[in-house]
Amino acid sequence: MNARSSPDGSDPAGRTRLAARSSSGRNDLPARAAELRRLLEYHGRRYYVDDDPEIGDDEYDALLDELRTIEAEHPELLTPDSPTQKVGGGQVVSELRKVRHRRRMLSLANARREEELLAWVERMRAFLAREGIEDPAFDYVVEPKVDGLAMSLHYENGVLIRGVTRGDGETGEDVTHNIRTIEQIPKQIDGAPAWIEVRGEVYMSLADFEALNTRRAEAGRSTFMNPRNSAAGTIRQLDARLAAERPLSMWCYQVGETEGIAFSSHHEALDWLHDRGFPVNPDIARLRTAEEVVARCEQWQERRAELPFEIDGVVVKVDDFELQRRLGVVGRDPRWAIAWKFPPTTAVTRLIDVMWNVGKFGTLHPFAQLEPVHVGGVTVKLATLHNEEDLARKDVRPGDDVIVLRAGDVIPQVISPAPHVAERSDRSPPVRPPARCPICDTPTVKGEGVFTKCPNRVCPGRRWQQLQSFVGRAGMDVDGIGEKQVSVLMEHGLLRTPGDYYRLTEEQLVQLDRFGEVSARNAVAAIAASKQRPFGRVLFALSIEGIGTVTGRNLAQRFRTIDALLDASTEEIAGTPGIGPIVGELIHDQLHDERLRAVIDDLRALGVRMEEEGPPPGEGPLADKAIVLTGTLPTLTREQATERILAAGGRVTSSVSRRTDYVVAGERAGTKLEKAERLRVPVVDEAGLEALLEGSAPEAG
Repeated sequence: MNARSSPDGSDPAGRTRLAARSSSGRNDLPARAAELRRLLEYHGRRYYVDDDPEIGDDEYDALLDELRTIEAEHPELLTPDSPTQKVGGGQVVSELRKVRHRRRMLSLANARREEELLAWVERMRAFLAREGIEDPAFDYVVEPKVDGLAMSLHYENGVLIRGVTRGDGETGEDVTHNIRTIEQIPKQIDGAPAWIEVRGEVYMSLADFEALNTRRAEAGRSTFMNPRNSAAGTIRQLDARLAAERPLSMWCYQVGETEGIAFSSHHEALDWLHDRGFPVNPDIARLRTAEEVVARCEQWQERRAELPFEIDGVVVKVDDFELQRRLGVVGRDPRWAIAWKFPPTTAVTRLIDVMWNVGKFGTLHPFAQLEPVHVGGVTVKLATLHNEEDLARKDVRPGDDVIVLRAGDVIPQVISPAPHVAERSDRSPPVRPPARCPICDTPTVKGEGVFTKCPNRVCPGRRWQQLQSFVGRAGMDVDGIGEKQVSVLMEHGLLRTPGDYYRLTEEQLVQLDRFGEVSARNAVAAIAASKQRPFGRVLFALSIEGIGTVTGRNLAQRFRTIDALLDASTEEIAGTPGIGPIVGELIHDQLHDERLRAVIDDLRALGVRMEEEGPPPGEGPLADKAIVLTGTLPTLTREQATERILAAGGRVTSSVSRRTDYVVAGERAGTKLEKAERLRVPVVDEAGLEALLEGSAPEAG
């Protein structure tokens, strides 16, 4: 990437470095350290906040290494706001010190429907009328209510000196050592007043939460229950190194106490924060009427399941600070703000029993049999309990009243016992994993990992999971063959290994339940078509522990053929992006298992693709192009579009930035389309994507 000049015209990479320092002498070291801190803060903002870096990682690391060297040789030059203290410092505290807030951190009253929000507006008008303000001209600011941990950041003369949790609103805990590990948060700000407090929500994105849990499970460590608890637990760690290992983010939503600066409105304060590098949600809107506010809240509710982070509602605030002051506070709630809460997605019902499934790698997974309950628009009888560690943490037992959650299209889950359950003295004993596999009766084992497993590699339950995963959407994606059809095929002895799918005939299928003439014909055709699925999908479909959809694509792109992968060393596999030494060894060992090799040879003989098509990475009509997909395309699924982009040499990324080459937008594109338009990133539809894949110039939207 070509570097550009910093705003002051200086070299953005600070390339003079140690050679210039050593020739200039000791007297220049304070100035050089200050310059390095400024450069690192500037480039950190370009990377983490603006998504528009000016220098590469190597240049940034060189600047950081130089500053570390200076501070190590001259500790008197180390400052609390130094970028070296964000992560690498590894600060450990003995306790979380209590800090009293200068201004209370308030809670919010709730509205759940239009009538309640309009009633809130009328209450404000009536209160102001009593204060002598007739017919006030309200502007409203509407922003997502992120489900995280409220945080107060203190800046003195532009330097971050403290991060404090909300606590009880009056007093919080000092977590500065962990706040410094969050790259989005500026550690110093230009043009700052003597004092300013910035409030926001620390959270963990859904993608980061899933990746963190995957890493912990692969390392045999316990997993976290949800992103909010993960963020809250992380920010209260005593050892900053633990916080640095867990990816946290922050949205800033308010200015609190200030000295030396004043704002006339909430929106003006947010603009000031954004201009100084604070992460302010780009979808915050200023609206003129209550009707517009209601429509905006309903839009957020519709988009909730599409967001990359969890929200549990929308916050509506009066924009004008003078009106806020006149409205004041009642109890702990400001009169000038309200939370539009989404419809409840939880219900309470009785847990009848805890039962166990066997996963495709032998792990035992608990699930709940419930008294039927209506939640989230459907009747729920079964719900997941995730894993045994999660079951033990929640401590739900047969006979308990439990809270069931169903949000969007997510599988229903039991999240905890009902509040009164702990007071009961007649609860059943805690649930433990079964001593014998519930499917094949093999004695279960629990090694160094978190989960109890069935060690029987030919366990029917394990084999069923693998066979249905093989034809699932993320694998060979065979229409017409689902879980029930797999069960029927296994019961009749027609399906034992993945290769058996390709030996099925219409005549065999029409004689079975779940198949008619048309469905049998379509199923056989779909199975035959699946032979041409990309090599990365085949690797995932083989149920090799450690190979997910992304690692399957990465392995296929790197090794290109099944023979090259089978011949690869542990180190070569571990060197593939997203794998590492532990998972690399796990994959290598499985690839040398005789049974898996027999399955691979069988599939190859049956004509299943065992090599990567298209150009290697960096070649093809989309070579080195970064593409973002958003919305629903007319004819292509997200997976199909991704595969075609990768086959053309491109990269599919999850977020829009100035480094994005194209955004491919379908129906209900959402915030990614809005950001692309703000950043002037070219936007194309499915026809435009087809043109790109053919090497033609598309018509941008």
